[in-house]
Amino acid sequence: MSNTLAIAHKELKGYFASPIAYIVLGFFALMFGFFFYSLLLFFDRGAVGGQSVNVNEQLIRPVFLNATVIFLFVLPMVTMRTYAEEKRSGTMELLLTAPLTDLQIIIGKFLGAMGLFASMLALSLIHMAVIFWRGNPEPLPVLTTYLGMLLMGGCFVSLGLLISSLTRNQIVAGMATFGVFLMLWVINWIASFTGPTTQAVLNYLSITDHLDDFTKGIIDTKHLVYYVSFIAFGLFLTARSVDTERWRG
Repeated sequence: MSNTLAIAHKELKGYFASPIAYIVLGFFALMFGFFFYSLLLFFDRGAVGGQSVNVNEQLIRPVFLNATVIFLFVLPMVTMRTYAEEKRSGTMELLLTAPLTDLQIIIGKFLGAMGLFASMLALSLIHMAVIFWRGNPEPLPVLTTYLGMLLMGGCFVSLGLLISSLTRNQIVAGMATFGVFLMLWVINWIASFTGPTTQAVLNYLSITDHLDDFTKGIIDTKHLVYYVSFIAFGLFLTARSVDTERWRG
């Protein structure tokens, strides 16, 4: 466990020792603030106009659903260096010959990337604090939304680790990761043009559809199974990729 945490600390420290962490955090803060301010104006117009308003449904939920688009752009930047940079700089051989198991390396890198992702989400707590100060939202949907976003982020990170482990070029890793993320994002768009069975499969594979219930305060087992299975499978494939690299070495 100590080795895993040491790798996680090294990874997280590496993010903040480079411009990556500051670019990611700054971009997320800017875009989340834009979404929050824009939707707050629409919400305020409805409240002033005497319409029936619900802070959770008409403000918080749309803000987070829109903000998840940011993940498509920032998480490839987070994961593209995890293995590709190790290969490019020649430190991959040192890492694989160290007294560490593949599982410790993978989980450590995963936790390091998730630490940066969690720091990114923490910036949105400022906006939530303002809403709780000035409004009266239900806390449960907010908590489940953060849980869902952490799980979604975990899926993206595990997939990004896998793609980064397959190449030594960070740009290739970043672009490939973005492409796969985008495919998972829009896969349900064509579901309505297919048959019932294919539609059900595509909707289930859509990574965004599983977040919807979390934003409503609902924790459904099928969504938890999807996200946890996705993360586990992504890390498993990464382990196989790293194991192949070890044998090649």
